[in-house]
Amino acid sequence: QVRLVESGGGLVQPGGSLRLACAASGINIRSYAMSWHRRAPGKEREMLGTIGSRGTVDMSYFVRGRFSISRDITKNTVYLQMSSLQLEDTGVYYCNVAHPSFDYWGQGTQVTVSQ
Repeated sequence: QVRLVESGGGLVQPGGSLRLACAASGINIRSYAMSWHRRAPGKEREMLGTIGSRGTVDMSYFVRGRFSISRDITKNTVYLQMSSLQLEDTGVYYCNVAHPSFDYWGQGTQVTVSQ
């Protein structure tokens, strides 16, 4: 059974940083592309970036330079490092693993950027 569990969210001031983690079980993250997404209040879910099975990272243009994705193979965990956080970065952050035969999401972790 595949399970993705996000953690690391919380309240942060503008300009601050957070690192989110996505712990995977039931799959080996080396074998699949993993991605991070978020849903801001009142908006559609948007993809923030991906890390391929070989470790290649591709970030969406609107977070490039502020957000990055990495992984720890030994912990089977993918990370989203966020810096220079802005009010508009508030939302629920999700990790995802998608494959032609399956599509799994975590439960999400709340990030709130506020004074």
